[in-house]
Amino acid sequence: MRLATIRYDGREQAGIVTERGVVTIAAINRNKGTAWHTEMYDLICAEEIPGLTRWYNGGGHEELAQMETVPFDQVVYGPLYRNPPRIFGIGLNYKDHAGDLGEGAPVGFPGSFYKSASCIAGPGDEICIPALEEAKKTTGEAELGIIMGKKCRFIEEEDWQDYIVGYTTILDMTEESILRLNPRYLTLVKGFDTFLTFGPQLVTPDEVKDVSKLEVQTVHNGKVHAANTVDNMTHSPSRLVSLVSHMQGWLPGDVLSTGTPRAVHIQEGDTLECRIFGPDGFAMEPLVNPVIDLKLRK
Repeated sequence: MRLATIRYDGREQAGIVTERGVVTIAAINRNKGTAWHTEMYDLICAEEIPGLTRWYNGGGHEELAQMETVPFDQVVYGPLYRNPPRIFGIGLNYKDHAGDLGEGAPVGFPGSFYKSASCIAGPGDEICIPALEEAKKTTGEAELGIIMGKKCRFIEEEDWQDYIVGYTTILDMTEESILRLNPRYLTLVKGFDTFLTFGPQLVTPDEVKDVSKLEVQTVHNGKVHAANTVDNMTHSPSRLVSLVSHMQGWLPGDVLSTGTPRAVHIQEGDTLECRIFGPDGFAMEPLVNPVIDLKLRK
């Protein structure tokens, strides 16, 4: 099953993606007399998405065909939700990307950082290169995102998928020229407004047969800049989810951004995309954002 948050009827609300468009959870409630939460974050925190998935796979998909649908030409996606408790980023998780920066991939523990919810922008929103004169090289990175679905601590690697609610596409930005002045600036250079976009869709785990075979692509102005598969990560998703659970635990709605195959320098007028593909024709809906430079807009 695939879910999204769309801007509809004056607010951002969750819905299920169908072949014809998006059926809002509010529309499902009206048709079925159910009381599912109608916003994505609330659905996650109430642990309702697994139940929705069971309904969808058990005949709900056919029922949706009879319900009011927002057609794709009227769909405007928002970010999946606005206020995740934590956004946990992983750096240099593909060996090739570490080599680009003249560094070795961390092996004992992953390179990591936090981002704040204030960074978040939605699919199609503008990524803003900072107005600071020191901001001379902003880079963008396509990443596989994992959305946590339960509060948990001390989980084992083999159980990790029991605690997630789905996968998504992520674009993570860095102000690299400032970072090169001092590595202690990492939080600052990751934290500008619009420096994380995620969505447009949340793909439930039942659709992803083998996460290790997913290919993540950083796409710049329509051309693939870099691509790699999850099985080439230094720290696998199962390792990351388990490790963090032993260090500080997870909360429902936490976002784990698992690292990029390679970053690309972005400039005014560019388009940046995250595309993720898998075996047997599997594909996530691409995440696409235009780029503007605030220094040129003063």
